[in-house]
Amino acid sequence: MWPGAGGPGRGGGGCGPGRAGSLFHVCKRSCFQARPAHRPSSACPRPLLSPLPPMAFRARGWRPPLPPLLLLLLWVTGQAAPVAGLGLGSDTELQIEQRFVPDECPRTARSGDFVRYHYVGTFPDGQKFDSSYDRDSTFNVFVGKGQLIAGMDQALVGMCVNERRFVKIPPRLAYGSEGVSGVIPPNSVLHFDVLLMDIWNSEDQVQVHTYFKPPSCPRTIQVSDFVRYHYNGTFLDGTLFDSSHNRMKTYDTYVGIGWLIPGMDKGLLGMCVGEKRLITIPPFLAYGEDGDGKDIPGQASLVFDVALLDLHNPKDGISIENKVVPENCERRSQSGDFLRYHYNGTLLDGTLFDSSYSRNRTFDTYIGQGYVIAGMDEGLLGVCIGEKRRVVVPPHLGYGEEGRGNIPGSAVLVFDIHVIDFHNPSDSISITSHYKPPDCSVLSKKGDYLKYHYNASLLDGTLLDSTWDLGKTYNIVLGSGQVVLGMDMGLREMCVGEKRTVVVPPHLGYGEAGVDGEVPGSAVLVFDIELLELVAGLPEGYMFIWNGEVSPNLFEEIDRDGNGEVLLEEFSEYIHAQVASGKGKLAPGFDTEMIVKNMFTNQDRNGDGKVTAEEFKLKDQEAKHDEL
Repeated sequence: MWPGAGGPGRGGGGCGPGRAGSLFHVCKRSCFQARPAHRPSSACPRPLLSPLPPMAFRARGWRPPLPPLLLLLLWVTGQAAPVAGLGLGSDTELQIEQRFVPDECPRTARSGDFVRYHYVGTFPDGQKFDSSYDRDSTFNVFVGKGQLIAGMDQALVGMCVNERRFVKIPPRLAYGSEGVSGVIPPNSVLHFDVLLMDIWNSEDQVQVHTYFKPPSCPRTIQVSDFVRYHYNGTFLDGTLFDSSHNRMKTYDTYVGIGWLIPGMDKGLLGMCVGEKRLITIPPFLAYGEDGDGKDIPGQASLVFDVALLDLHNPKDGISIENKVVPENCERRSQSGDFLRYHYNGTLLDGTLFDSSYSRNRTFDTYIGQGYVIAGMDEGLLGVCIGEKRRVVVPPHLGYGEEGRGNIPGSAVLVFDIHVIDFHNPSDSISITSHYKPPDCSVLSKKGDYLKYHYNASLLDGTLLDSTWDLGKTYNIVLGSGQVVLGMDMGLREMCVGEKRTVVVPPHLGYGEAGVDGEVPGSAVLVFDIELLELVAGLPEGYMFIWNGEVSPNLFEEIDRDGNGEVLLEEFSEYIHAQVASGKGKLAPGFDTEMIVKNMFTNQDRNGDGKVTAEEFKLKDQEAKHDEL
């Protein structure tokens, strides 16, 4: 029998039955002829000149194997045991020459083991009579169970995988005085060049050797878990038969439910993500007698070098690990909020697949409304501003079996997030007053001219701007659109000397666009304000008012040359004179020349650059104008 067969059967006095795949088996009859396997004839056919393996029967003249002490020497020293009275070149005793012994020999062949080996069989003159290499298949057989000629049974004992031995077998331990008609002459000394490829025993179990284990192992593989791992698959002699690395794709499977060969199902249990282990599987827990029909021969022990990259269970939810939680957490995120956060996204083995930091821009999104993957939607709920947390998302709450971009299918995702800010579209500004002077009776209102200092920052404390750093106040007319709406609202009803903090949501600040290079889009802003000066404004709709009674001869007072026409120069000179004397007042905070010019233009009804008495009217005379 050849690959996976275990060698020809050994019968009592008849032909040992050949197993499927045998090239031939031997009849132990008076003719001692080899015949093809499965032939129906019961008689010995014409002798074959085909190759002959070490046969599993004893020829007449068979002698018992070497004494136990001699075999023990073989096991202990690893060298061919000397035979008493045997001179160099003697053909009467079994001779073993170790031509190569591997540096590592974790186990040696013992009686009862099953082995797979290659060999070349020759006569002393060098003539080849058989070779497993010619058939491109190892010879597979149990050792010490009489399935081989006695000399080969003894020669294989104590061999390591990858060991090479040159064996001289005398006739009495081979085919004796009868030989095999047409193939092995009587009294033939046989030479075998043997290379052992595999050893296993029916009592073997899966062997696991962990050669790397990560310092942290929060979870190990259990039955029904889904795993992603890389592997190299080799035979015991180190020959590679398969590798996920070569395909640049992990092997993804459930464990313990029959999706894998039994030995692999068992060998993966208890592994941590990041762990590396060698799993050695005997053939009866792998592909058995038949192999896989392609790359794995029958009766082959398999060695898998496994690196576990990922692990989850279909019943898993997300897991959250809080890294940093601020001491003051006045508000936690909830569904419908808009968040700005930074993140690093990695696989369970630490492989980075995305980072907002690398783009130097936060990821901005609504939560709880399906704008992000389900696991992230859940993982961002209940966070504080400034909080750092790790969110682990199983694939069924991430990108599923298909993955996306550089995220593999069925991958567990790890997000290390830092919450920069959040708000709700229904939010208004919030005002916190830190100091008010004892006399705080005059409060700011629309139209007032204000001078104040401020620090502007993001919710995470990042400073955006500061008038203190610039060394000058910021001056505005309240309600005139000179600042963002939230700031305008936050400055109202404030007294001189008061200090307050105003928090402005983005829809009352700089919106989704922000200010390029200065204010991020969708950012919540924090203004720390101190009001230094307040100049009361004019009533709404007025840019100039009289502080006393208006002269009944106003036009004539303005028209100083008495020509019945008022030019811009005359008009401007008169208005400034009234302001200087305290009789009139211009709206504070605006360009006075521009106010006066607009007043004059509105009185110059026909636009000819001069105002006549007919054109001149006061505010109360024509409600639609603001001037005079």
